[in-house]
Amino acid sequence: MVRSADSVGGRWIIAANRGPVEFTIGPDGERIQQRGSGGLVTALSALSPHLSDSMWICAPRTEEDRAVALEAPEGFLTEGGGSYDTAKQRVKVLALDRDSFNQYYSVISNPIIWFVQHNLWDLSNAPNITVAERAAFEHGYRAVNAAFADAIVEAMDDHAGPSTVMIHDYHLYLVGGMVRRARPDATLSHFIHIPWPQPDAWRVLPGWMRQELMLGLVGNDLVAFQTERHARNFLLTCEELLQLPVDYTNNSVWVNGRTVVVRWYPISIDAVQLESFARSEAVSQYEQALENVKREHLIVRVDRTDLSKNILRGFLAYGRMLEKHPDLAGRVTFLAILQPSRQDVAEYTEYTERIFRLVADINLKYGNVEWQPIDLRMEENLAQAVAAFRLFDVLMVNPVNDGLNLVAKEGMLLNERGGVLVLSEHAGVHDEIGAYALSVHPLDIEQQADALHEALFMPVGERRRRHDACVRVIRHNGLGEWFTTQVRDIRALEA
Repeated sequence: MVRSADSVGGRWIIAANRGPVEFTIGPDGERIQQRGSGGLVTALSALSPHLSDSMWICAPRTEEDRAVALEAPEGFLTEGGGSYDTAKQRVKVLALDRDSFNQYYSVISNPIIWFVQHNLWDLSNAPNITVAERAAFEHGYRAVNAAFADAIVEAMDDHAGPSTVMIHDYHLYLVGGMVRRARPDATLSHFIHIPWPQPDAWRVLPGWMRQELMLGLVGNDLVAFQTERHARNFLLTCEELLQLPVDYTNNSVWVNGRTVVVRWYPISIDAVQLESFARSEAVSQYEQALENVKREHLIVRVDRTDLSKNILRGFLAYGRMLEKHPDLAGRVTFLAILQPSRQDVAEYTEYTERIFRLVADINLKYGNVEWQPIDLRMEENLAQAVAAFRLFDVLMVNPVNDGLNLVAKEGMLLNERGGVLVLSEHAGVHDEIGAYALSVHPLDIEQQADALHEALFMPVGERRRRHDACVRVIRHNGLGEWFTTQVRDIRALEA
């Protein structure tokens, strides 16, 4: 996977909100350890065996995570607090104050920053930056970022040789600047996995907040994105909102006598690991069960119930297709495997309720006692999702805005039916594989309805040509390529 073992020597410090392992309490009262969830965790966990010395610093996701952090010597996971011994990687779970974490995560990171970067705000109603949000930024977001920065500096001070710090995503925008002030010699990179909008989108936030976020980011040596468009938007933001000198030829920003390099590296998947899991008995059982319940044609979507995923319009487009083509009644199954997301945020809870209501309406309008047009499964179940990937005729990925979208890559790689991808032009992955998909605008329901129908009845030869070309791109732009390209650019900065 990783081409050169020498290129990943030294100490690597990974800082991310999520960690590679999570803890819960089982029905019997015993502690359960499981792998952390999410695409970032999957990607970085697959790479950790190739790092000679790595440390992962993360926040507690569960109450049991917090208990483990308090029990573990110096916060590092050991046999006493739950074993985690993989690829020479140590994991430090920060024992964050519960209230500070909630303010950082559930008041600032997700309801504010995420919404800004995905252009989700209805500005006639929200956001409202009140004294509560100001306090949450100071005592939550800033405080938690400071805790991450302190842990990184401590890890660097404890290591005699050089350390490279890789910070991830929108939860930790202040960390780079904080570490830079403590260790001016540090090598810092920050990878942003979600879209970076044009400068005007950031004007939603008051100047004091957006400036602190952006100055934190330019404390790094390298700021990276999934696509060239997002990287270019970041450069524009630095120029227009921070009044910093920007070099668009070399994709860099000049900050206090330093050059900050801006790059893009579309993340990928561990094809070998995913294909191995797809051959497992658990997947085979789900595959057989789905074969028994699906109709002549199978449309699949696998998503979190995130507002950016555009789930409602996808269902509306499917309903419109059934309205335009009544001959499809009883012949198509739309299997939607959805994972509830951020149910502590009011907007997400309301969105999940709207999904249930819309599915019920469509099933009532177009279905009958023998056939329900939409088979909605609200659960996190990887084996079931992988089985669905193997069987679909059409995979629907229609986000309003996405940094990349790994579902499109996972689904196309695993599919064995010459499946067709219906893909939003606003998904970051469109830059890589959009040429082999049916491209749709995420707000155009009529176009999506027509694309679903076209995909279902596309000639076999054309389906196979598109599918095979798509898989070739996915395999070529593998997870190892994603990582080693970053390593190369980081090493060039250190030279």
